[in-house]
Amino acid sequence: MAFDLEQHGISVKSILRNPPPSMLYEEGLRREKGTAISSTGALIAYSGAKTGRSPSDKRVVGNAASENDIWWGPVNIKLEESVFDIIRERAVDYLNTREQLFVIDGFAGWDERYRLKVRIICERAYHALFMRNMLIRPTAEQLEDFGTPDFVVYNAGRFPANSRTVGMTSKTSVAVSFEYKEFVIMGTEYAGEMKKGVFTIMNYLMPKQGVLSMHCSANEGEDPDDVSIFFGLSGTGKTTLSADPHRQLIGDDEHCWTDEGVFNIEGGCYAKCINLSRDAEPEIYDAIRYGAILENVEYDPETRAVDYTSSKYTQNTRCSYPIEFIPNAKVPSLAKQPKNVLFLTADAFSVLPPVSKLTPGQAMYHFISGYTAKVAGTEVGVTEPEATFSACFGAPFMVWHPTKYAELLAERIKRTNASVWLVNTGWSGGPYGVGKRMSIKHTRAIIDAIHSGALNDVEYVEDPIFGVSVPKTCPNVPDQVLQPVNTWADKAAYEATAKKLAQSFHDNFKQYADQASPEILAAAPRI
Repeated sequence: MAFDLEQHGISVKSILRNPPPSMLYEEGLRREKGTAISSTGALIAYSGAKTGRSPSDKRVVGNAASENDIWWGPVNIKLEESVFDIIRERAVDYLNTREQLFVIDGFAGWDERYRLKVRIICERAYHALFMRNMLIRPTAEQLEDFGTPDFVVYNAGRFPANSRTVGMTSKTSVAVSFEYKEFVIMGTEYAGEMKKGVFTIMNYLMPKQGVLSMHCSANEGEDPDDVSIFFGLSGTGKTTLSADPHRQLIGDDEHCWTDEGVFNIEGGCYAKCINLSRDAEPEIYDAIRYGAILENVEYDPETRAVDYTSSKYTQNTRCSYPIEFIPNAKVPSLAKQPKNVLFLTADAFSVLPPVSKLTPGQAMYHFISGYTAKVAGTEVGVTEPEATFSACFGAPFMVWHPTKYAELLAERIKRTNASVWLVNTGWSGGPYGVGKRMSIKHTRAIIDAIHSGALNDVEYVEDPIFGVSVPKTCPNVPDQVLQPVNTWADKAAYEATAKKLAQSFHDNFKQYADQASPEILAAAPRI
């Protein structure tokens, strides 16, 4: 049946709607420079100059209907509606110059009560295959009855925005209008902008319905009541630790928590693959096959074997694949109420314990803080790590003020009596440059102990600075490792570093203090 985009102002006659991966492979290889097939059958694609998101170029249309809902500032930069009209017109005009376009119609949200119908309009086969993986794929019958989408994403990423347009600061523009129900991308071909655009939309709409949208992974044990969610910024192990061979994967990145339980927003996974190995991450490694996409990786031109250790194009090499490529994925991706909530942090200062238990107040405080640490760059002699905070472990995608999400989280934790844990996957024995990265073996043992309930009946001590409860023992983890101070040779240096990190928490939290409850403020570290 013929399909057109006239309702969206697009007159291009050749429209490929929801084509199979085989066709997208062919189109990509024929039309897109550098595209290749890896030795394992994945499609290799390149995103051009942009190999990551452009958060400083993301803008939200200011409109009376939503103005008072939005957390305006550097995360949500206000854009005049008239400027959005110009951007959208330029994007549509550009797309109308293409000989052929792709349309991917899919769903965001496995729970049909909250599901959104999303339409992607793009010119690159790579982008179409990416969103075919990342959205929930409709059946033939659902596609036939898809009707008018709830939101439309116009990806004109190959065409630059006009930096002289009022409100533009570069040739890249990522803009959303909640009233028009449209998302427009210009000046960047990084596929992740589409994925996170859909997440941003869900982060606005779900709290309006009393649902907590979350930047987290989730999995389920043999008992359907044994559900865990994992919050964490990039590099903390969110995807790795949730891909557990002994548990079913609900999803690796974006979820919602309703009164009934948890559901995945996506139909696929988007994992970092720098230094990927089968030994460390077998489920992810083996998912990179026909139908998957490898993004910005280096490969052998003869064998097509990928060098996962290479950062020739970017440190942010990625792979995208349908969730069912994980052998123990749970489809449909729905689960009951979480039993455990884990906040993952990669503390490069070697101050936070490998595992600690949080009170509801501490949970809200650490959720709003969203702490992890970045290690220093490649300059000779620079070894000092840098504390970084991202509200709700996903500030770039939050639309409401962080306390809105924190209150929804606290309400659910208290109602379900879920246990909340802070798990440090960072450094032990001293900061970056002195100590070593926490053993993945020990971290997995800690996660196993949380899931088995082994940490429920052990003795705890209170951390003197951060106030969290730290277990004195944990199966298969040396007792000394559980108390960070015991792993440092210089105890005075540990205390000074701990107080410095505590001060960083206080300095960061000042921006939220005026809207935080006494219970949250009381959970701050002691300085």
